[in-house]
Amino acid sequence: MATVEVSAGPIEYTDTGGAGRVLVLLHGLAMDGRLWDGVVSALGDGWRCVMPTLPFGAHRVPMRPDADLSLRGIGRIVAELLERLELRDVTLCFNDWGGAQVMIADGQMERVARLALIACEAFENYPPGLPGRLAALSARMPGGIEMMRRALLVRRLRELPITFGRMSKHGVPDELMRDWLAPLAQREIRRDLAKYAGDAWHGRRDMLAATPSLSTFERPVLVVWAPEDRMMRPPFGARLAAAFPDARLVEVYDSYTLVPIDQPAALAAALGEFAAN
Repeated sequence: MATVEVSAGPIEYTDTGGAGRVLVLLHGLAMDGRLWDGVVSALGDGWRCVMPTLPFGAHRVPMRPDADLSLRGIGRIVAELLERLELRDVTLCFNDWGGAQVMIADGQMERVARLALIACEAFENYPPGLPGRLAALSARMPGGIEMMRRALLVRRLRELPITFGRMSKHGVPDELMRDWLAPLAQREIRRDLAKYAGDAWHGRRDMLAATPSLSTFERPVLVVWAPEDRMMRPPFGARLAAAFPDARLVEVYDSYTLVPIDQPAALAAALGEFAAN
């Protein structure tokens, strides 16, 4: 894993390298780039996949104490990451986290040729569902994030609808989940996550304010949604696709929000076809 310095601090990332078309693959809270391992494997050769670990709690190195880790602040981190890595004409892929919308509103898509939105936050669904609201509440309570970390280490609690039970239909592998949660044992990492998740109500305002700007993004957009998803509900996917001038909606079955975990081969097929054209 390599590291790049952005204004907010160090960002670790995995880069498969190669001369193929570039996919930058982003994740949500308490995850890292390994969310996409199954998709990258299914894509095979011919692609350059870049998987950063955003400061959402599974990052191993804390951000600077004064870093802006709001919804819009994370969007600026992504835009700066693309610049520092000198990436252009990328297919920027979001799952769970919905920062693309504020990035469009803030004019941060210069290096993006295509956009893939995969079962992610949109419109008023921010923070999303019971898990999102619980994370926001935990971030505002003294010791709340540490309590959340300890609860998620217990498989039975992790499978409840208010935690990861509504995020992955087939379950995140236990070893991977424990790796994702390990950095939250550090006070500075909990501080970083709290700055983002605890700002959810301002983030909701910014998400809604960004909605009119979606019609200005005229490059191709792929929206991938899971009809069985109860956190990122199907109507949000249809609305998101309709908000862009050049978008198409693909449905993936037998999956919840974490489509890269539940259906990596189907998602890889959709992304490969989209990014190759």
